[in-house]
Amino acid sequence: MTTFSDYVADYREQLAKGGIQRVYRGLMEFMNDLKAQFNRNCPQLGVSSGLYPGYLDMTYFALVPPSLKTRQLKIAVVFIHSTASFEVWLAAANRQVQAKYWELLKGRDWGEYRVVTPGKGIDAILIYNVAPHPDFDNLGSLKKQIEEGTLNFVSRIEEVLRS
Repeated sequence: MTTFSDYVADYREQLAKGGIQRVYRGLMEFMNDLKAQFNRNCPQLGVSSGLYPGYLDMTYFALVPPSLKTRQLKIAVVFIHSTASFEVWLAAANRQVQAKYWELLKGRDWGEYRVVTPGKGIDAILIYNVAPHPDFDNLGSLKKQIEEGTLNFVSRIEEVLRS
């Protein structure tokens, strides 16, 4: 059985190699740059001031367009560390709001968007895998892909909520 001390020893070994720190720093810089790009190009989306770095599980920032804010909903632009991919989530302010919108959205055909069943530790209502295989050698193109995919996601949600 692997003990916590064993994991810490492995952690120290990996950190000694230096790659984890470089990757993590680069990912945090990318996410901050992406957030700044949204703030510059899409101020109407209500870009949050903070970046949630996570616990090497996910890193995200929120967008709160006025049309969603009144419904206590938000958009999260999320980097998933385990798959090194980017997702865009529709999320809610609390579990009651999450349940309400899950009921409203669950029966629709969302195509490439996935409705997520609420549960413990589940924050998303709807997920779009906006960059399943990101090209980290072309960060400008990747930021554009994420921005365009997010704008389409927001538009689709707004369209459904208006009807």
